[in-house]
Amino acid sequence: MTKKTIGAIVALALVGTLVVFFSLAVNGSTTNTNVSTALSGPEQVEVPKGPTLAAVATANYPNAIDGIKCEVNEQLVYHIHSHLTIFVNGQSRQIPYGIGMAPPLQYNTSNGTYVNGGQCFYWLHTHAADGVIHIESPTQTAYTLGQFFDMWGQALKAGQVGPALGPLKMYVDGKPYTGDPRTITLGAHSQIQLDVGSPAPGPTTITFPSSM
Repeated sequence: MTKKTIGAIVALALVGTLVVFFSLAVNGSTTNTNVSTALSGPEQVEVPKGPTLAAVATANYPNAIDGIKCEVNEQLVYHIHSHLTIFVNGQSRQIPYGIGMAPPLQYNTSNGTYVNGGQCFYWLHTHAADGVIHIESPTQTAYTLGQFFDMWGQALKAGQVGPALGPLKMYVDGKPYTGDPRTITLGAHSQIQLDVGSPAPGPTTITFPSSM
């Protein structure tokens, strides 16, 4: 191969590299866009692929539950978010949208189901099935996972999470938790995980969007 031929090949490779570079600069990375879209949900938090653990039991709505009222407007004096992840025998389960909102519910489905209204809002509620718990209270108060499950209308104790029965492993912010599951505090950006049965996948985490 002559020096002239080698020079031509190098020149063509350089031109091709520049074309790709400027294309990405103008249009963005297709791969990154696809990843972002795949992980997005109504609240920019991925919704688990598994079925719903249990439906919301609303028989006591809109009465006060555990001293927590259902009010016409969301209370934003104390406004934080926690996240709950549940696995049953190694399979993910969804925490349903609309916990803590009295029907009739109003929905937005432009990017997955999102509940944006109802008869009233309890201070603990979910807008989507992504595990994000909204704590929106008129006072700064330490609420617990047990109160959230009471809002859901589901049992929570050692060996039982809603209808799921079996050995229970718990994690809070990635660390093992061995106390009463009902006493776990719903703190700002707390990441709570309940693994029921076997296998137990171990701690997982999410990234809270900047809006939370």
